[in-house]
Amino acid sequence: MAVLTVGMVSLLGVFGLAMASTQTAQQDMIAKQLANEAYESIITARNTTQVTFDDIQNAGSTYCPITGNATCGIFSTGLQPMYQAIGASATGTCAAYEGILGTTCDVGQPEQTLQDPGADGVFQTADDTFIPLTGYQRSITIGFLYDSQGNLISSLRSITITMQYTTAQAKTQKTYIMNSLISQYQ
Repeated sequence: MAVLTVGMVSLLGVFGLAMASTQTAQQDMIAKQLANEAYESIITARNTTQVTFDDIQNAGSTYCPITGNATCGIFSTGLQPMYQAIGASATGTCAAYEGILGTTCDVGQPEQTLQDPGADGVFQTADDTFIPLTGYQRSITIGFLYDSQGNLISSLRSITITMQYTTAQAKTQKTYIMNSLISQYQ
């Protein structure tokens, strides 16, 4: 009886750990999807020539060989709340950045939400629910790459997208980091 009791107590501990992991799995998947979504919006903007390669930098960059401007770059620096991308109603400089996530023009936009299709499994019906992304923050860092002699590779940049979020169960900060490269060429 004692052996069975010890075995059952240890199984209960493992069961509790598994339940906690299951509870945070949705938040982990959301963070990964949000990072991929931001990266895809950058790639799409490059492929459609929505922005120049000079623009695919963090705001305030002074390396602008294509446009020749003193400063260039459109992406906010540091962790930012999950703002929606600037929409079609944008005017001025921001009009060119429509649909690109993480730009300086997104600041002040409404908070981004995720749409869940609800019990019927169909989007755009009355039972849809919207999940606010208040606990998530995103940082897009775009850096330069150098060859083995220390020369700048002007047609290639590194992209690091960091998602930081708090799990509801443990109240701890979690971080998901996605690293990739982007070329000037399609």
